[in-house]
Amino acid sequence: MTSKLNISRKAAISAFGRSLGTTAMALAAFATATSPVLAQGANAPLNIPANPQMFGTNDPNVRRATAIVNGEIITGTDVEQRLALIVSANGGKIDGEEKERLRMQVLRNLIDETLQIQEAKAADVPADDGQVDASYERVATQNFGQSADALEKYLARIGSSAASLKRQIRGEIAWQNLLRRNVQPFVNVSEGEVQEAMQRLQASKGTEEYRIGEIFLAATEENKPQVFANAEKIVEQLKQGGSFVAYARQYSEASTAAVGGDLGWIRLAQLPTELATTAASMGPGQLAGPVEIRGGFSILYLIDKRQVLTADPRDALLSLKQISIEFPKGATNEIATKRAAEFAAAVKAIKGCGDAEAQANKIGATVVANDQIKARDLPGALQETLLNLPIGQTTPPFGSIEEGVRVLMLCGRDDPQVNSGPSFDEMMAQIEDDRVNKRAQTYLRDLRRDAVIEYN
Repeated sequence: MTSKLNISRKAAISAFGRSLGTTAMALAAFATATSPVLAQGANAPLNIPANPQMFGTNDPNVRRATAIVNGEIITGTDVEQRLALIVSANGGKIDGEEKERLRMQVLRNLIDETLQIQEAKAADVPADDGQVDASYERVATQNFGQSADALEKYLARIGSSAASLKRQIRGEIAWQNLLRRNVQPFVNVSEGEVQEAMQRLQASKGTEEYRIGEIFLAATEENKPQVFANAEKIVEQLKQGGSFVAYARQYSEASTAAVGGDLGWIRLAQLPTELATTAASMGPGQLAGPVEIRGGFSILYLIDKRQVLTADPRDALLSLKQISIEFPKGATNEIATKRAAEFAAAVKAIKGCGDAEAQANKIGATVVANDQIKARDLPGALQETLLNLPIGQTTPPFGSIEEGVRVLMLCGRDDPQVNSGPSFDEMMAQIEDDRVNKRAQTYLRDLRRDAVIEYN
């Protein structure tokens, strides 16, 4: 019988690309300069005095929650429904002050979203309803594990709406359509560049490569303390279970925000020195930061690491049999311990995978088999144990009084093939994507600069 192994994943590290819910954090406002002379550089031509006198009142507690962007209204309802998604995904554990900062950040995101939708429409490449509906259904199935109708009811229950989520999807699709029309055709990558990149990759064979997520918050000398404080709050929320992907998508100011901050597989030499030093000491699943770099602060999440063009043992496909017993309801620790000891002794007598079912029947155990388990999908402690296990042997017993006790027997292993690296076309696409992302950041900055925005 082939079925899904019931392995407890409580100790497992969450994969970066999964939808883990959303929490949020607003960036700090610019602080009033305290130094006697304004910082040199890009700000110098503005000729801003060191100690400006304010004429009129400016109450920082009065926040305007709606806006009109080039004649299109963003309502308070739009803001609150988008905010509800974030609050719900964070289990409602957001205090009033934090929620207010978050509300202003949501408004900023909605303004950018509106500009992107407007520009795509003006360029005659809007996201059509079919694209939006198809993406919405994929989100419902892949991220929430339910139908589109069930997702709509869930959104209404938490104070949001399908329309709010679809608007976000529309903005993302419209922006990608626009980049394909106005940016991508003008990005050129020569064959020589690609060949040079592939040669560098081959020369680095065997060296370590890191897959890193980054949240970048821009800062100036004047507002550095405030931005750093907000970055620390983001780290605290992430450590409490917040989604790195969600934070990066909403608040990172790097071009990788659209892909959840994922930098892809890179070598440390490609990072700024400060980030490379930090990443070198990190393990998969570890969070670090905020790290100060030129222009701001970065928060890093190490998704995984591997050796360049070298097979990773964790990609091995394992054939496993799970042998398990359950404890009777209300079993005491003493009863469970005794039963577990008897189970462990019986398991040692099993002579390989072919004998598992017969011996399991004698002790009232259940056997479940699966021939397609990738080692990296198992909890870390089990990965190491199974990869060092001879065929026909079992792991030590593990479990709990509630879940019962079980062992995994290794019945086969298909080791991964050596990765030859990206093809010529794949390498060219990687370089093109990087350049498109950088130009996209400039494109959006220009849209903000030229926009007519009225706050209500």
